[in-house]
Amino acid sequence: MNRSAWAASRLMLLVVVAACATSFELTAAEPEKTVALTIDYGDGVQKVFRKLAWKDGQTVFATLQLAAEHPRGIKIAHRGQGATLLVTAIDDLKNEGRGNNWTYEVNGKLADRGCGVWELAAGDAVLWRFGEYR
Repeated sequence: MNRSAWAASRLMLLVVVAACATSFELTAAEPEKTVALTIDYGDGVQKVFRKLAWKDGQTVFATLQLAAEHPRGIKIAHRGQGATLLVTAIDDLKNEGRGNNWTYEVNGKLADRGCGVWELAAGDAVLWRFGEYR
């Protein structure tokens, strides 16, 4: 094989390799964007949703709604909307006022705003806990 034929073969091989690499990058699946949700009933029982779908702008409350739509989901009761939205019950446990109530945290940080406005990022973990405020 002469030098020009060898160079042309090598160039062709590089083009094929580059095309395959580009094709792989375009078809490789984007990582699934999800959030986790745990419901802690305060009596040793928890319900865990490890991979709920996430989308940009999704709030903590919207994540609860996704869990409610799940085939083995939860029931939620609430009042208000946006910054004043208050979850009043999850499944059969209702807020008691001076006793046990539902509170939530995101990534281990206790809520400092309403669940109707706290926007989650992909990979966040939400914990709703029934118990005395701590």
